[in-house]
Amino acid sequence: MPYTQEHEEFRRLVRSFVHNEVNPHVESWEQAGTMPLHSIFSAMAGLGLLGLEYDPAYGGQGADHLFTLILAEELGRAHHGSLPMAVGVQVDMATPSLHEFGSPELKERYLRPALSGDMVAAIAVTEPDAGSDVAGISTKATRDGDEWVISGSKMYITNGMQADWLCLLARTSEGGGYGGMSQIVFPTDTAGFSAAKLDKLGMRASDTGLLTFDECRVPVANTIGEIGRGFQQQMKQFVIERMWAAYSTVGSCLEAIDRTKKYITQREAFGSELAANQFIQYTLVDLVAEIDMLRVYNEAIAEAYQRGEDPTRRATIAKMKSGRLVRQVGEWALQFHGGLGYMEETWTARFYRDNVLTGIGGGATEVMQRVLAMAEFGSE
Repeated sequence: MPYTQEHEEFRRLVRSFVHNEVNPHVESWEQAGTMPLHSIFSAMAGLGLLGLEYDPAYGGQGADHLFTLILAEELGRAHHGSLPMAVGVQVDMATPSLHEFGSPELKERYLRPALSGDMVAAIAVTEPDAGSDVAGISTKATRDGDEWVISGSKMYITNGMQADWLCLLARTSEGGGYGGMSQIVFPTDTAGFSAAKLDKLGMRASDTGLLTFDECRVPVANTIGEIGRGFQQQMKQFVIERMWAAYSTVGSCLEAIDRTKKYITQREAFGSELAANQFIQYTLVDLVAEIDMLRVYNEAIAEAYQRGEDPTRRATIAKMKSGRLVRQVGEWALQFHGGLGYMEETWTARFYRDNVLTGIGGGATEVMQRVLAMAEFGSE
């Protein structure tokens, strides 16, 4: 992988940020059930960590994609999954369509403050009755002159309680299926909008919302790209999201392995360190091999993406494999900590809870299988 000295310096910067500015606050954020995203994102922007690949004209860094890979991987080393997910939403899930397809006015008003940390963004696609099946969304935006009148609801929205604006996918014409959807920048101070916080198994410091739209009016000029092209734009945005998930999984797994190795070298059982047990050694070696293979595969995705190749197939594979791998790592880390690992005060419990989501969010593992099966066999 052609990492330069600048890439390696950037890796050290992000790792230092996680170690010094994130991990010391994880416990308090978890107890509070939220994180101060505006101040966190502002601090990250000050270090040049937001909008890495975006146009400098709107506050981006104009960097190559390898910097995004490094950012996701190193944020994955945080001692909870909430912040890596929140940052991923900000930089790789809610803003890519706006950066690529948005008007200059929309970029100036919403993208620039998102990249400076002054605004928090969220992606609003999932609904109570439509998750991975995006074609099933029913939230409607009906045109009334120069305004959209929006009614409906969105579910499981990360950053939903703190977001200043949403990248909202809504149905803008009659008929079901994939046609007639549009992406709309939706300011959350719009009349008729409300958000309720959801209680989750894991990712407890991440504020996840149930959003309700009751005849909310926003300008038609807030449409991202072409009216009626929202589904296609969102599918492209989903691919980037899946790449982020796979990238950050590597960092999460490596951190979990390092912490587990530290514990088993200190814990004695049956007259010797747990680390001397060959079953434990072989199990961890197998996991490290899988992590290394995912890491190399991620780098291949990143290189292909930089060359302008379509990353959809590989991103789908990486997302499928990462969801399974991180669950395995979490299960074995907890197992090797024994009864202690089952306690809430031990990091293994949170790691297990948080990372179960990897195989669910951003397209469930079964959806990734479906996508690959359709590509390979031409049917489901």
